[in-house]
Amino acid sequence: MRTLLAATLLCLPFTSVALSAQEPGPDPYRVVEWMEPFAQDGFAWGSHPGVFIESDDRIFVIQRGEIELPDPVPPEFEGFVGSIGVRALGGTSIYRNCIFIVDSRGRLLETWPQWDYLFADSNGPHKIRISPYDAERRVWVVNERRHQIHVFSNDGKELLMELGTAYEEGEDASHFGAPQDVAFLPDGSALVADGIINSRIVKFDRDGNYVMAWGTRGEAEGQFNGVHAIATDARGRVYVADRNNDRVQVFDSDGRHLDTWGGLSFPNDILITANQEVWVADNQPPQMVKFDTEGNRLYSWMLDSGPHRFGEVHEFAIDSEGAWYGADNILGRSQKFVPRAGADRALLMSRPVPLSGGDR
Repeated sequence: MRTLLAATLLCLPFTSVALSAQEPGPDPYRVVEWMEPFAQDGFAWGSHPGVFIESDDRIFVIQRGEIELPDPVPPEFEGFVGSIGVRALGGTSIYRNCIFIVDSRGRLLETWPQWDYLFADSNGPHKIRISPYDAERRVWVVNERRHQIHVFSNDGKELLMELGTAYEEGEDASHFGAPQDVAFLPDGSALVADGIINSRIVKFDRDGNYVMAWGTRGEAEGQFNGVHAIATDARGRVYVADRNNDRVQVFDSDGRHLDTWGGLSFPNDILITANQEVWVADNQPPQMVKFDTEGNRLYSWMLDSGPHRFGEVHEFAIDSEGAWYGADNILGRSQKFVPRAGADRALLMSRPVPLSGGDR
C-alpha cells in the first residue's frame, strides 16, 4: 500500500499535495546518469556501503568487491547485481578497488588498490568519512568485521592510524565489536558507533587516545540495539541511529541522553547540513526523512520502487550544487539525484558542512 501511495504521489505536482509530516510526499529529486561501472569484464560490483564528498570534484566511494557474472548473463541484468539478485551469481567476491574516487560527473580519478588487502578477509569496508575539522582531511574507513577503523592520508599513500585490534572482538579501550560509523567534534575528538556486537559509543581524542564510552544493550533511553550511524551538530550534540530499536537518540558530547526520536524503521545513516537540517536514511522500506534538531519530522519521500529504487540507503552525501548521492548496500550501486524543476527548496537537502581548509 505504501509503495502504491508513493508511486501515485510522484505523478502529482508539488503544490497539489497536502500531507502531514508523517506521510511520505513526492520525491523532489530526479536521478541522473552518473558513474559508469569499471568492474573487470565478466564481473559486477558487489555491495556499495559508502559514499563521501570531499568536494564536487573528489567523491569517495567504497565497495565490497566484484562478483563474477553468470555465463550467459541473464537478459534482466541492468548493470548492477541487485537487478538479478546476488544468489543468481553464485560466485564469491574478489576484493579489488574497494576504495576509489570519482568526480561529480562520475569520471574515475583514483583507485586505492594498495589497501584492498585490509578488506579481503573482512567482507569489505563499511563506511567512509572525513572530519570537517581536520585540515589534513584524513580519510577514515570503518572495517566492521576486522573490528577496526583505518585512518589514511588524504592521498591514500599512508595508513596513519588504526583504532581497534585486528580480528579481535572486545569491549574495552582497544577493541571494538563490529564498529559501524564514525563522527567528529570541533576539538578533533572522534566518536565511534560500536555497533552491532557491542552497543555503545566510544570517544577518542584527536590523537586516537581512548577517552570514554557510553551505552549498553537494551531498549531504554541511553541503551542501544544496533548502533549503525552517528553524526554531530554545530552545538556538539551527538545523534545516533539506534537501528534495531527504530529510533534516533540524541546526546551531549559526554554521553548524557537528551532526546529520543521514534517513528523510524531501520535507520541506517544520518547527515546534518550546514544549516542544521537532520536527514535520516530510513530503510524498511527505503525513504529519506527530514527532521529539525528538535526532532520535529518535517518531510519524507519513498525510494522503494521504480528503476532507480534502493534496496537500502547505507550512506549518503550532498554536494555543493544541491545534488545528493546514495550508496546502496543491497543492490550494489551508487546513484546521483538532482532537484526536480520547480521543487520546493524547503524540501531539498541544503549545503553540507564545509570541510576544513577550503576547496581543494
